[in-house]
Amino acid sequence: MYSEKVMDHFENPRNVGEIKDADAVGQVGNAKCGDIMKMYMKIEDGVIVDCKFKTFGCGAAIATSSMATELVKGKTVEEARKLTNAAVMEALDGLPPAKVHCSVLAEEAIEAALADYYERQGLEFTPKKTCDGCCGSCEH
Repeated sequence: MYSEKVMDHFENPRNVGEIKDADAVGQVGNAKCGDIMKMYMKIEDGVIVDCKFKTFGCGAAIATSSMATELVKGKTVEEARKLTNAAVMEALDGLPPAKVHCSVLAEEAIEAALADYYERQGLEFTPKKTCDGCCGSCEH
């Protein structure tokens, strides 16, 4: 049902915790399943030098949070804004259809943290559309 990578990121999640002096914090939730993700980022010169998460949810939610933090660390803010749920799923070697919404939530948590960063910097933030409702597993 779950790939080895999903199980590894669930059993050994990377970057769990919070960053006390974070430059960006974003929290999102999914009302249908009850998952909640909170992302923290430390950003220096436009580069995400650290990213941590706290997630309340299922194994797939934890795995996607873990993978998303790995995918954005070391990236510029602009590069991180391009992260998609499809990229998170691909990096985890896939998710069951009923768990695709977890990857959407991970993308949205990164986006929420970056929106916070833009606001703190006094910059205009234009949200991207994160889900087209294709799988029916989330609230979009």
